[in-house]
Amino acid sequence: MFTASLIARPGALDPSLVHALRDAWGGSDARWLAPDEAAEFDVPEIPSNRWDVWTDLQAQSTDLLVQPTKGRQKKMLLADMDSTMIRQECIDELAEVAGVGARVREITARAMNGELGFEGALTERVALLAGLPEEIVDDVLATRIELMPGGETLLATMKAAGAHAALVSGGFTAFTSRIAARLGFDEHRANTLLAEGGTLTGRVAEPILGREAKVAALSEITARLGLSEADVLAVGDGANDLGMLGRAGTGVALHAKPSVQEKCDLRVNHGDLTALLYLQGYAKADFAA
Repeated sequence: MFTASLIARPGALDPSLVHALRDAWGGSDARWLAPDEAAEFDVPEIPSNRWDVWTDLQAQSTDLLVQPTKGRQKKMLLADMDSTMIRQECIDELAEVAGVGARVREITARAMNGELGFEGALTERVALLAGLPEEIVDDVLATRIELMPGGETLLATMKAAGAHAALVSGGFTAFTSRIAARLGFDEHRANTLLAEGGTLTGRVAEPILGREAKVAALSEITARLGLSEADVLAVGDGANDLGMLGRAGTGVALHAKPSVQEKCDLRVNHGDLTALLYLQGYAKADFAA
């Protein structure tokens, strides 16, 4: 059995659209998880025209996600940080302050789309930050970083249900430590920006945490907790997230780069992070404060 979820911005999901698709696919009665925002129904198999329908629904600002019904509610969240749990790319914001924003943003975009190797791209970008005062991280966090909508609710709800939450980023511990604490993650992993005498050196500590390190985090944390990889919901947006998205029981490309979406069956482009609760079957009434 499979479950088809339709998710849109609050007030944007047309009930007639839900019922028309349910009828066309011969699904069960629709279950409304949030009025005019999220609904689901069950189907015996994945319809052959899923991606044609998905494309049509994208034009109507609606996400369609189809997945096995059994085991949808996960026991662990493994999340990327930049452009996933926060709206920005931290290194891009540091670069803006350093006056090299355009150059770094170009490299970031190419790396996240899989056009450049992550480790080399990170090394090149960090080198451009040499000479910045170490306290610039505090300024960027205070003035340039915004949480992705729905993140606090996602963490609170999954943790209230007993789930473990890990933040795994190709960014920097100076940021993940603050974001993890603010959102309620149980642990975090990222790269370490090196500094001497209060000034950034333009280097990061080795080894660099990239795609394979995120996969390793998935394996190591689940083994430590006595969970299986099928128990994990992973979410990210960049090419360096593809390894963990492919290994996790549920891997979600959130507002992801085109090349990343092409490799993921579950894609969220219009909902916020609460979409990750809806696709697990949580109703809005179940959300924790």
